[in-house]
Amino acid sequence: MEDVLEVYKRPIDPLRPVVCMDEQPKQIIGECRHPLPMKPGQPARHDYEYVRLGTAEIFLFFSPTTCWRRVEVRERRTSQDWAHEIKTLVDVDFPEAERIVLVMDNLNTHSLASLYATFPPDEARRLVEKLEIHYTPKHGSWLNMAELELSVLTRQALGGRIPDLEILRKRSRDWTIRRNQGASTIDWRFTTEDARIKLKKLYPSIHVS
Repeated sequence: MEDVLEVYKRPIDPLRPVVCMDEQPKQIIGECRHPLPMKPGQPARHDYEYVRLGTAEIFLFFSPTTCWRRVEVRERRTSQDWAHEIKTLVDVDFPEAERIVLVMDNLNTHSLASLYATFPPDEARRLVEKLEIHYTPKHGSWLNMAELELSVLTRQALGGRIPDLEILRKRSRDWTIRRNQGASTIDWRFTTEDARIKLKKLYPSIHVS
């Protein structure tokens, strides 16, 4: 926990940008019947029945120091999907960075082994050398700012039933553009000192006899 909190306190360094990454599934849901359109004084009405059309995976990258984020929607959440997103992060999002300081949870696909399972060894090694990874602790995913951004995305753009991937991608893309143009960021105030006081029970106790 303190490791991640100390990362957030680092001075801004364009050559070593801090980037938070998280992902979440999203159900693709269609209507069984056409909704009844709006009428004066009456909202549109949707039937309570629906049909599941599969799931998608939303990948979100967020740099709190530059108020930048990128959202990608993929059909799956395999090791290869994560690896390709990391390659985009390194080669497209931050090509000038000496090393990207990456904060994320310890999901089974979020490992350097995924890069080697996806790319030739030389390419995987090149990407590995561009990353400085800091994992959030178990049950501590709330320390990941990207998780907060995903919550905002869900509330502001992904409500209701979304029937196909293209609509999901468009909503996510439009939200990303608005959020980046508005330079929206997170006012993070939780510090290591706060953790030692408010989460004291999580620290080991030392008894001196």
